[in-house]
Amino acid sequence: MSLIVQKYGGTSVGDLERIQNVAKRIAKCVQTGTSLVIVVSAMTGETDHLTQMAEKITAKPNQREMDMLLSTGERVSIALLAMALQELGLSAQSFTGRQVGILTDSTHAQARIQEIQADRLEKALKEGIIPVVAGFQGINRQSDVTTLGRGGSDTTAVALATALKADLCEIYTDVDGVYTTDPNIVPEARRIHKISYEEMLEMASLGAKVLQTRSVEFAMKYHVPICVRSSFNDLGGTLVTTEDSEMEQELVSGITYDKNQAKVTLVGVPDRPGIAAMIFEAIAKENVNVDMIIQNVGQAGLTDLSFTIPNTDARRAKEILMALIEKLGVAEVALTEHISKVSIIGVGMRSHTGVAAKIFSSLAAEGINIMMISTSEIKVSCVIESKYTELAVRTLHEAFELGDKQEPQEESI
Repeated sequence: MSLIVQKYGGTSVGDLERIQNVAKRIAKCVQTGTSLVIVVSAMTGETDHLTQMAEKITAKPNQREMDMLLSTGERVSIALLAMALQELGLSAQSFTGRQVGILTDSTHAQARIQEIQADRLEKALKEGIIPVVAGFQGINRQSDVTTLGRGGSDTTAVALATALKADLCEIYTDVDGVYTTDPNIVPEARRIHKISYEEMLEMASLGAKVLQTRSVEFAMKYHVPICVRSSFNDLGGTLVTTEDSEMEQELVSGITYDKNQAKVTLVGVPDRPGIAAMIFEAIAKENVNVDMIIQNVGQAGLTDLSFTIPNTDARRAKEILMALIEKLGVAEVALTEHISKVSIIGVGMRSHTGVAAKIFSSLAAEGINIMMISTSEIKVSCVIESKYTELAVRTLHEAFELGDKQEPQEESI
């Protein structure tokens, strides 16, 4: 008997009717003889609602108390789904992260899973019970409730699949798989039948919102196959798995974009050892993630240093650096907002030349200026003005002919 961990996102359980539909989908799967563990997110908008209530109480909510508060969203959805399954005649039981032994570190709001004590889940499965587990949450060694950050239910599902040695982890959401780019921008975007962990990790980290980055990292580390499916239809979805020869034939798999970007430029930075370390240590202490970094060739003992960060952290990062401007000996700290990062991803780029040249010439033909460039074996990212984002995505999608290929025949994954 195969074991599958299924995760249902907030849109999939957005109201009572959808919860009942999910229960029917689960019942249909059980009829095939498959053993299931279900992971559920909070209902659509519930996490935001809880956050807003906290912010009406205090401008700076305590992170421990926020984790306690936000964890209640998943408790509602797991209890309701367990009831819906019981109403269909199935044996089901809801479990919190604490009850299934998800142990994390003590970083509130962004905790990382350290261990899963799966004894209780294994016992339930042996007794023919369908466990319905709260995603997004666990406990630390002091038994305090912790949460895993936005999209953390994906990580919960993959981690449980690893601990239980499941055959597959299915992530059910409101889209029927991973597409070559955003169909809202390019209607001709094609659903990808199979994609490598590396490609999916790049897509997730570069703006694609189908899977949480940490869940893909977890799956890649422990070789857990993931299938991204829609809870609203029965299409085949996208299988995220190890790289194979079929994938290597694809030059480019997809194009992503991220409008939540800002660029910080330090002008007149003393070109001597230790200055860059001081800059990025100060940024890191405030938990601001730095992405692309470019340093110009030094002249007369000075250089310019630019880097990108999430736009939500832009003003805070500038304040941090302005406080250090005299100590660093920097002439100016400039902040550029309204920028986007557009990226192309594909394992086939490893063995093909001319990819970067094609990107640059395609964007130049549309009058799109590139501010910064970052490359790896399987990706090229360009920073551009945000007003050109949609045009750049459409242009590159067409240039690499991502919408012209025949959709593969549906298979049972």
